[in-house]
Amino acid sequence: MVFNFDAPVERAGTDSEKWMKYAGRDILPLWVADMDFAAPPAIIDALHARVAHGVFGYNQPTASQTQAVVDYLARKFAWPIEAAWIVWLPGLVSGLNVTCRAVGEAGDAVFTATPIYPPFLSAPKNAGRPVVSVPLIQDKQRWAWDFDAVDVALEKTRTKLFLLCHPHNPCGRAWDDDELQQLARLAEKHDLVICSDEIHNGLILSPPASPSHQHRVFATLGDDIAARTITLMAPSKTFNIPGLGAAFAVIPDAVLRKRFSAAAAGIVPHTNLFGLAALEAAFTRCDDWHAALLDYLRGNAQAVENAVDGIPGLAMHPVEATYLAWIDAREFARQRGINHPAKHFEAHGLGLSDGAAFGAPGFVRLNFGTRRALLDEALARLDAACR
Repeated sequence: MVFNFDAPVERAGTDSEKWMKYAGRDILPLWVADMDFAAPPAIIDALHARVAHGVFGYNQPTASQTQAVVDYLARKFAWPIEAAWIVWLPGLVSGLNVTCRAVGEAGDAVFTATPIYPPFLSAPKNAGRPVVSVPLIQDKQRWAWDFDAVDVALEKTRTKLFLLCHPHNPCGRAWDDDELQQLARLAEKHDLVICSDEIHNGLILSPPASPSHQHRVFATLGDDIAARTITLMAPSKTFNIPGLGAAFAVIPDAVLRKRFSAAAAGIVPHTNLFGLAALEAAFTRCDDWHAALLDYLRGNAQAVENAVDGIPGLAMHPVEATYLAWIDAREFARQRGINHPAKHFEAHGLGLSDGAAFGAPGFVRLNFGTRRALLDEALARLDAACR
């Protein structure tokens, strides 16, 4: 089957948060992390079938929906889990917030590394937990961990929880096995629970023949690591269905799973019935669409890299995973005397995420999960804004 990712889908004037932000203004929205592509046909068919049933009462995940998760994780990541390890959620951000309430006590710190997806910084504060962080560092080719600095930060603080973004948003890294092993050793040394946000696991952009093409689930590093890990996943990013509200945590350790469920009780609502129908279709009938999507996103990623490489004052590393380009505009801002690059680009018709929200002022995040014609126009505006 041929999938046309160049086909326009009108989102302006709809309920799209992404497009409503700039309603009535000539600003292309490439900020929040959802794509402008229609969902896979198999998901749309599954939703039509669920609507045709006509009754939308209180729901629980069906046996086939649960089995779809079990089979998908085994098939895609060689991760054999038990159905009892799954805790259903309405969204991944809910999972981050529940985890921060379930692990440790008030005053215990939560560690993460910046720049980072903003809820990693807000969820600990919502739970009365201080945030401890160290910055990721840049080598010539990519963003990397400063493991010594992480070790020192953990040694000096009363940290109980490590929030890991894997693959990384916004830097676009797909952490390799050596990096994950070093993080695992630090977690064991400091007796930490690891909450691994793996929502972008289906968006590895390395070519299929590359050794780094396959996502490595953090919890598969060993039984000891699995016992201290909460893995958060959802089909929402890979299959572009974030508005359907379906996610899950996989928690092998029974005690940790009980604490997580207790922290969610009475606060976190049930997983949406349409989201569960979409999840089952995504995990069982969308492999061809997924492969075509990755091919398209690879081309978009290369287009962004080429454009940024040709613009003085901007820089970025190649995107290994996600559909998000993390662009360093600090030199451009310094040269021009601009305090807020994101606002400057908005004034030139381009809506990007402000790096300040990720703990990195001077950077911007560009979502290239859109049709090529719109992306080309956005990159032309980026170039014009810098010249």
